[in-house]
Amino acid sequence: MPVNLGDATIERADHANTTVWVADVLRASIAAGELLPGTKLSEQQLAASLQVSRNTLREAFTMLSIEGAVTRYPNRGVFVAAPGADAVREIYRVRKMLEPSAVLWGPELDLDRLDAVIAQARDAKARGAVAEMAAANQAFHQGLVAMSGSAHLQQVMGRVLAEMRLVFHAMSSQPDFHSTYVEQNARLVDLLRAGKRAKAAKVLQAYLDSAEAELLAHVHP
Repeated sequence: MPVNLGDATIERADHANTTVWVADVLRASIAAGELLPGTKLSEQQLAASLQVSRNTLREAFTMLSIEGAVTRYPNRGVFVAAPGADAVREIYRVRKMLEPSAVLWGPELDLDRLDAVIAQARDAKARGAVAEMAAANQAFHQGLVAMSGSAHLQQVMGRVLAEMRLVFHAMSSQPDFHSTYVEQNARLVDLLRAGKRAKAAKVLQAYLDSAEAELLAHVHP
């Protein structure tokens, strides 16, 4: 099966480390929904497409395997991961520590950015565009963590959101899953605009608890 990296390719000139660049490209493709759970990652095809050595590609696979984004199977190769219940729990452990903290204490509040994402989500919801709603939801939560002002925390969130995209595949038969959160995101912005950060953080914590429970009901054990 051909691997489609779509529009997720990241400028190589921005990366001094080629292995990190390759991992970033593959992670971004996963986060964009271009590499689905179970997709086999062909060393030959990817090495040629990205113009890197197979050794560099294997090092990038190792990075992504540690993150849980890909899975190695002996004598079979490397595949995009299909996260189960344990992975969902770990994802939400990270999210519930990271996102409410950014909402509560983050120094870089950018409501215009969040408003724009909500507008995109509402438009996608009106058109029944589930994949676009999911992408907007991802962008919203990335925007929340961006409030921290920390590039490192945003990188952590990027890795978490790549795993989330894989989890979303389990919800393909539940299109209402994403639509539920469009207006909840809007409510969070309203609270932030009113200066009610503590309330927003509490609401977000409950929101994440609910999303985790719903996902756990649909992923494999």
